[in-house]
Amino acid sequence: MDFSGKKIIVTGGASGIGKAITEGIVEGKGHAIIVDLNMETAEKVREELGKNNVSCYKVNLAKDEEIRAVFTQILADFGQIHGLVNNAGVVSTEPFEEVTQQEWDKVVAINLTSVYIAISTLYPSMKENGYGRIVNVASVAAKRGGGLLGTSAYAASKAGVIGLTKAVAREGASYGIACNSVCPSLTLTPMTAGMSSEKKEQILATIPMGRGADPKEIANVVLFYASDLASFVTGEVSDVDGGVTMDG
Repeated sequence: MDFSGKKIIVTGGASGIGKAITEGIVEGKGHAIIVDLNMETAEKVREELGKNNVSCYKVNLAKDEEIRAVFTQILADFGQIHGLVNNAGVVSTEPFEEVTQQEWDKVVAINLTSVYIAISTLYPSMKENGYGRIVNVASVAAKRGGGLLGTSAYAASKAGVIGLTKAVAREGASYGIACNSVCPSLTLTPMTAGMSSEKKEQILATIPMGRGADPKEIANVVLFYASDLASFVTGEVSDVDGGVTMDG
């Protein structure tokens, strides 16, 4: 996929699915802008992929004003941002009766509110330039009402991401802004590495393909939507889940 001359932000771009997306942007000759909390890991990725190909910005996605400030700074530094991948997120596995207000607020803030703030900060510039590719990473949990990996707070936050994706797609279409979403199931990342073998087996039993995804398998679909290969696609929600959902 060709990202020549394109500058694309990836939240959580230093590890897991985010790192695979960052690698794909650089492989396509684009400039990847990692927005992450872990600068040590982000800088390692930058060194690995080439300092001219990657930039890194630190942000805590639980802090509204910090997100706005950092994204405003990125716009000032680069002039035009061609793409935004909202990949960063947190998992919540608490049963519904045990979800505290604090847990709910944290999950919604990081998984949904941060996505709104990131998009809304870049949207006027994308509109002015007549071009934008936004890809939001949601989850199979958003469609199934949670499950074993992410429960009620997680499912609700990711379902919100799907609704926001469609709304931005509808309003942005006439300005050259496309917004799509990708729903992964179990992906073999550092975030899921600490899972018990029993829980992992339970989840695998629900996946027709019988395995978890390699981060690159999720990244490939994200990169497609971030590229001009998807020039006539917007408001789409793609399941990349090994056959879990199979909806119409």
